[in-house]
Amino acid sequence: MERMFGTDGVRGVAGTELDARLAYELGRAGAYVLSKSARRPRILVGRDTRISGSMLEAALTAGICAVGGDVLQVGVLPTPAVAWLTQHYEADAGVVISASHNPMEYNGIKFFDGRGFKLPDAVEDEIEAIVRSQGKDLPRATGEAVGRVAELDDDAAGAYVAHLAQLCDADLRGKKIVLDCANGAASAVAPALFRQLGAQVITVADAPDGVNINAGCGSTHLELLKKTVPAQGAQMGFAFDGDADRMLAVDETGCEVDGDCIMAICAVDMKKRGLLPHNTLVVTVMSNLGLKLAMEREGVALAQTKVGDRYVLECMREHGYGIGGEQSGHVILLASNTTGDGLSSALNLISAVTRTGKRLSEAAKIMTRLPQVLVNLKLDSNEKKLLWQSDGEITHAIAALDEKYAGRGRVLVRASGTEPLIRVMIEGEDEEQIGRDARELAALMQSRLG
Repeated sequence: MERMFGTDGVRGVAGTELDARLAYELGRAGAYVLSKSARRPRILVGRDTRISGSMLEAALTAGICAVGGDVLQVGVLPTPAVAWLTQHYEADAGVVISASHNPMEYNGIKFFDGRGFKLPDAVEDEIEAIVRSQGKDLPRATGEAVGRVAELDDDAAGAYVAHLAQLCDADLRGKKIVLDCANGAASAVAPALFRQLGAQVITVADAPDGVNINAGCGSTHLELLKKTVPAQGAQMGFAFDGDADRMLAVDETGCEVDGDCIMAICAVDMKKRGLLPHNTLVVTVMSNLGLKLAMEREGVALAQTKVGDRYVLECMREHGYGIGGEQSGHVILLASNTTGDGLSSALNLISAVTRTGKRLSEAAKIMTRLPQVLVNLKLDSNEKKLLWQSDGEITHAIAALDEKYAGRGRVLVRASGTEPLIRVMIEGEDEEQIGRDARELAALMQSRLG
């Protein structure tokens, strides 16, 4: 049986794979597991801008109240805002309803503990077991024990913006910045944050209507930002995804600055200021080899994890590291939040670049990116994602490519943790060759897996 929780919570097509009944059961089970020591637990709930968010929020909230939990609704806010506000308001747990960078038809439910951290596998498994048993042993609140729903009296969004603003030590006055809010949760806070810090802000994709989230915009579609930044004469631009837990940048010429380069710039800046714990940056196996070479030159050690920000965070917490993340722009800075935070990453990047006295295009030369080709193989069900591991023809082809690129590149095949996708990545010196090999391998896998 496939695990209900992926690398980033429970996700699926809203209304079918993730329907109101499942949201209700997750609310009941999650509230019970995460607040066993609380007589009347308080659980903070936020969401992104998807049209299905209100439906799932209502069902989740009903489930929490059904076991005697109180719900604090903060409305549309970024995932990292929900994580931070959970601890800020001393809630027993937090929940965000979002499918992050995924298309509009998807949605997800992700839990945080009372400190704002994502849950370990064992706790997720406990919640899942209760859901699969239909919660038959859960308490049923009646009378005065039924939970209440409340909206916070103060400005939750304002509190989060103030938190980020006080962490920024750069003067943004006179700087022209373009923000691509992905028609998502960043629309509620990002423009206000950068204007409060003195920047001249130009916004795009900041008019969410429930169905346009991530549609041709945001960190998964940089074309709009690449065009707008040089056209407006801006110093740089930032593109967030639907729940603003990741960010990619564009320099003044319209060129992309990916997560690897963002981490390189920020880690070296932290090292120079004596703020890089153990002189170490945490990355995943998807990070470019060029990042490794750059960090060796700068005297920064790399710790490597499996793909997924949860694994990056686990490594950081276990060893006391301060910065880590993914090439996709999911960067964790533990001094400011307990999870990836696109707005915090943007502030740290612009602050680091400002201290160099360079333009972003010049600062980005800190690393030379080796050609890397990624082919996404879409399947018709999640059940097929791991079948390639037992297919002799596929594993033989992968082994042959491993031998071919040994010492001057690499091959990585992995299943998406959130979608029915297999990702085929090859890195090497010749972009035309690696592209051809990646497409051929993906075609073979498609023919074998259907």
